[in-house]
Amino acid sequence: MSAPLLLPLAPGSTIGILGGGQLGRMLALAAARLGFDVVVLERKADSPAGRTAVQLIVAEYDDEAALAELAGLTGLVTYEFENVPAASVAWLAARGVEVAPGSRALAVAQDRFEEKTFLNAHGAPTVAFAVANTPEEAMDAVARIGAPALMKTRREGYDGKGQRWVEHAHAAAGAFEALGGVPVIVEAAASFVRELSLIAARGRDGSTAIYPLGENHHEQGILRRTLAPAQAAPAVAGQAERIATRVLAGLDYVGVIGIELFEMADGRLLVNEIAPRVHNSGHWTQDGCEVDQFEQHIRAVAGWPLGPTRAIAQVEMLNLLGDEADAWAKYAAEPETRLHLYGKRGSRPGRKMGHINRVKPL
Repeated sequence: MSAPLLLPLAPGSTIGILGGGQLGRMLALAAARLGFDVVVLERKADSPAGRTAVQLIVAEYDDEAALAELAGLTGLVTYEFENVPAASVAWLAARGVEVAPGSRALAVAQDRFEEKTFLNAHGAPTVAFAVANTPEEAMDAVARIGAPALMKTRREGYDGKGQRWVEHAHAAAGAFEALGGVPVIVEAAASFVRELSLIAARGRDGSTAIYPLGENHHEQGILRRTLAPAQAAPAVAGQAERIATRVLAGLDYVGVIGIELFEMADGRLLVNEIAPRVHNSGHWTQDGCEVDQFEQHIRAVAGWPLGPTRAIAQVEMLNLLGDEADAWAKYAAEPETRLHLYGKRGSRPGRKMGHINRVKPL
């Protein structure tokens, strides 16, 4: 059993991170700037976050011996991705470890049906949706929702994985089987004007900090670039802030969250999905805001005051995929470009190897 956590967490304390990818790496670097040590629990011995931590525990996320070792080193744990096993979070919490964001946020984000149900219940509108557990139910869902419709696995899936478009109801059974025959959610098509996202944070005292909107452009299901602050009417920005406030309060959230939005032709915003963690579309804040999303997350979970979110520059964030990161010397020579590489070993098509922020005065 861990000792009671004393908040705000003092510099020199240790924070645990579940997950060793690039988001964990950037969280660890932000924590180090604030004087914290970081311990990472990750399945791979060589990982981006593992190489920036003071200690690395190599094990599966549900390995109880590894979780016990982590609990012995810190009373505060966060995570870099939402597919951490909920049972692992419960195991840590049962032994007195504070995990933030909490289990409620994790449970909602891990199931797309639960997510959309929660959003609608808290005044955050979404597209129409239905669930299906069999091929027959999938056909019925598409018939009710209307084709074309987007079929997604209820759990897991990211960067366009675990989903496919269904053009006709009679094709739904085949799509269901192609997705593995697991429970799915069927979503109505959204005729949106553009995709936006909002990065927001909530502290342990209930205070909130909301960043300016970003405009996102995807290719083959992968975020390609974000332009921020996005040009948005005050009414649109106000809608986004109200949605964020409701979501954060409804989850009793602590930390940074990413909220993906569809802007419709009539100015309404629909929530596509939420991510209970720092978010790819928030990378622009590293060079465009007074306090970036990674430091903000560490501040929030550690019980520190939240930092200002004012934009200090106009930023175009571009993900570097596959061998695009090999052009690092070119990007480093561009005076307006800030280069962020993740230290991954070996590239492959579509793999996020880093990002650049091209900065212009506001």
